[in-house]
Amino acid sequence: MLAAAAQTLISRPPAAADATLRRRNPWIPATSSRFSGRPFVVPSPLFGNPRLDSTILRASSRGGSDQMHNNESFRPKEESIWSQKLLGFVRTNFLPLALVSGVSFGLMNPSLGCLAHKYGLSKFSTFGIFLISGLTLCSGQINAAVEAWPTGLYGLVSILLLSPFFSKLILQLHLAPQEFVTGLAIFCCMPTTLSSGVALTQLLGGNSALALAVTVISNLLGILIVPFSLSKFIGEGAGVCIPAEKLLWSLIFSLLVPLIMGKVIRESSKDVAEYADRNRQILSMISAIFLSLVPWIQVSRSRSLLLMVKPAVFLVAVGIGVLLHLVLLALNSLTIRSLSAAFGGRGAVFAKKENSRAVILVASQKTLPVMVAVVEQLGGVLGEPGLLVLPCVATHINQIIIDSFLVNLWLRNDRMLNYSKEA
Repeated sequence: MLAAAAQTLISRPPAAADATLRRRNPWIPATSSRFSGRPFVVPSPLFGNPRLDSTILRASSRGGSDQMHNNESFRPKEESIWSQKLLGFVRTNFLPLALVSGVSFGLMNPSLGCLAHKYGLSKFSTFGIFLISGLTLCSGQINAAVEAWPTGLYGLVSILLLSPFFSKLILQLHLAPQEFVTGLAIFCCMPTTLSSGVALTQLLGGNSALALAVTVISNLLGILIVPFSLSKFIGEGAGVCIPAEKLLWSLIFSLLVPLIMGKVIRESSKDVAEYADRNRQILSMISAIFLSLVPWIQVSRSRSLLLMVKPAVFLVAVGIGVLLHLVLLALNSLTIRSLSAAFGGRGAVFAKKENSRAVILVASQKTLPVMVAVVEQLGGVLGEPGLLVLPCVATHINQIIIDSFLVNLWLRNDRMLNYSKEA
């Protein structure tokens, strides 16, 4: 009898067999495939593991496949997907968004920014930026860059000695207000960025230890060299006497002291070091917020003057900043290629693309925090602080965008090269 029933099921067409089973067992949905003898299991859209879903089974028993597919549990959570994408975009571009937000708030409501300036909030924010830099500074990474020292030495020379000469050329330009030109000239004398150059080098798979070493050393030496570079290139060109010695001591107390404090705290406590390493992204966001406070305050103070600036003039200043960055990229690329060809066997250090790309990125960028700290210490000697800072904020954002495209281009070329070798 059992054999006859089994033979009947086997010989029956699938649709008929399924109909029979559904009449006997209402828990099997109308769209079920041929019965396999296992319990009906629905894959969970949330956890990715099969489980019995009573909601779907009840929907199947009430109305079949149409009602099951209309059930909200099968619809993608579009709101959740879009919120995740938005959060990912904010995390990836937190620094540019923070800077743009600071400038926007300063233009919309300058009263709060003026109040923050009255209580010296910008000095505390600068202190916080470099304290965080000290907390996240790893000594082991610096030691790992020793073997690539010739490439790193060129990077330091390019950052601290070569690029300040471009300030002379920029000062020959004339815009109204002239502070836009002066601000970009000051920007040329700055050391490299504190984080974006290293982050892009890591994304590229370059020598991140070398990039970090050049970043740290150039910022430490920059505190000593920048005041004299400004006096030599900016002060003489603008016909202004810059108190280099006073500026030097101001930068030591506002930049170097918190950097050393953060480093000492990191080295004195293993728990602090581990916490800083685990929460680098959070600390980076806090540092970006501190940095955005400076243009917010400066723009708030100079809002009345900024509103008088023609948009075309500001776009010209932004274009000059973009051109400056492109020229530095081209200069550093050509120089490293020339050094690689000139030094033969020793040129192998320059020829390694992980070294050369790291230095090209780091040596072509300029830091905004040191620039705004310098403008703060100058106290309006070279012009209205907000007008000096604004084009540099735009240039800082643009150089990150340009270098992101450059990194993607390098990665694409590497993939194509690897593909051609495999083929």
